[in-house]
Amino acid sequence: MPSPLMSRCAVVLAVAGLLAVQAASAMSIRELRALEKSDAKQGVNYKRYYLVGAMESTLAAHDAGVRAGAAASICLNGRRLEPVMAEGLYQTELQRNHDLYEADMPVQLVMGNALTTVYPC
Repeated sequence: MPSPLMSRCAVVLAVAGLLAVQAASAMSIRELRALEKSDAKQGVNYKRYYLVGAMESTLAAHDAGVRAGAAASICLNGRRLEPVMAEGLYQTELQRNHDLYEADMPVQLVMGNALTTVYPC
C-alpha cells in the first residue's frame, strides 16, 4: 500500500506533466493571427473557436488552482461571461497593453490577463 506522501507526489507529478503538455501545445499570438488568415472563409471562425477554448481552459485551470488552495484572481461574482465575449476580451487586452505583448507570447497569457483585469476579486 503506497504511503500518503507517495500518493501526493504521484498526483503532483501527473499534474506537472499535464501542464507541460498544455504549455507545449499553446498557440502564440503570431500563430493565432496566421490561423485567422489561413482560410478566407473560415479563418475568423477558427480564431473565435480557439479563443473560446482558451477562455474556458483558463477559467478551468484557475478554478482547479483555487480548489487546490491558491488565491482567486478571477471572480465573476454573478456577472455575465459568455463564449461570444472571448474575442472582445482578447482584443481589448491586446490593445490596452500593446507594448507588453510580443508575437511569440501565448494566447492563454493574454486571455488570463484579460479575465483577471475584467473580473478582479
